Amino acid sequence: MIKPHGVNPEFEFSGINHVALVCSDMAKTVDFYTNILGMPLVKSLDLPGNGGQHFFFDAGNGDCVAFFWFPDAPDRVPGISSPAAIPGIGEITSAVSTLNHLAFHVPADKFDAYRQRLKDKGVRVGPVLNHDDSKWQASMTLHEGVYVRSFYFQDPDGITLEFACWTKEFTGDAEHVTPKTAADRTVSAVT
Repeated sequence: MIKPHGVNPEFEFSGINHVALVCSDMAKTVDFYTNILGMPLVKSLDLPGNGGQHFFFDAGNGDCVAFFWFPDAPDRVPGISSPAAIPGIGEITSAVSTLNHLAFHVPADKFDAYRQRLKDKGVRVGPVLNHDDSKWQASMTLHEGVYVRSFYFQDPDGITLEFACWTKEFTGDAEHVTPKTAADRTVSAVT
């Protein structure tokens, strides 16, 4: 299985312990992540003082996806707190410090079958994007320059999810892109 394997000289990370998201309906979330995506529910708890709930789902490789349910959480605002659409279908911008999307690594030889399986379960999936270094950074066809294949879909709360598979080894970026700064933004920060 092809995956990046850079060495961290500062900290020995072995993956993501968990990422924590917020849902509006824990029962729908449990149904989607266990019955649609097949992720076992491994821990669930009520927060102290009627503060909500916190559930953990096994995403494989020792990694978990967790959800909070808060009784007073505000609703999602598409285009601000999350993308208004999924890549390949519409606008993907979201606000600073929000989760734009969550990508799950899947085996390349099962990629197309997994996409069809989601469709068969009634999940609306976006087009396959073959990410490459072309002007638009995606191709409708798989070719030698493609480094990752993916498609996107949403959970019941509109959280953008992605199934992705690496198609080539990363050997180091010959031409690094210069990182942008806050000064490069076209929108003023809210104060």
